[in-house]
Amino acid sequence: MSLLIVVAAALIDNAGRVLVAQRPVDKQHGGLWEFPGGKVEPGETATAALARELAEELGIAIGAVEPVAFAESAGERPMVLLLYRCTEWRGEAVAIEAAAITWAAIDELDALPMPPLDRQLLAALALAESGR
Repeated sequence: MSLLIVVAAALIDNAGRVLVAQRPVDKQHGGLWEFPGGKVEPGETATAALARELAEELGIAIGAVEPVAFAESAGERPMVLLLYRCTEWRGEAVAIEAAAITWAAIDELDALPMPPLDRQLLAALALAESGR
């Protein structure tokens, strides 16, 4: 089975809040909160995939992004999840594919139920942001 590469964004607003999306209940990890993003398609770069996924899922066009962290899983389908920091975008984020979206301070995100890889990325993001 081939490696699945998934990209996600830590969208950070001017108040330092991060956007997370709630997965639809009928999907794997349904009801859990995650960084928005999705699968990298064949022939697509990670950043192009991130721009496409955020346009499809949130209706926004992102500006520059910077890599923050990655997490990997060797479960039934090996996966690498790449997290990018983004502070510039056009449009207002809306829940197109998610059950809901919310903006929260990084320390408030700890209280939300998240998939294991997103939880790892949250810890890395918190460390990176504390050094800014």
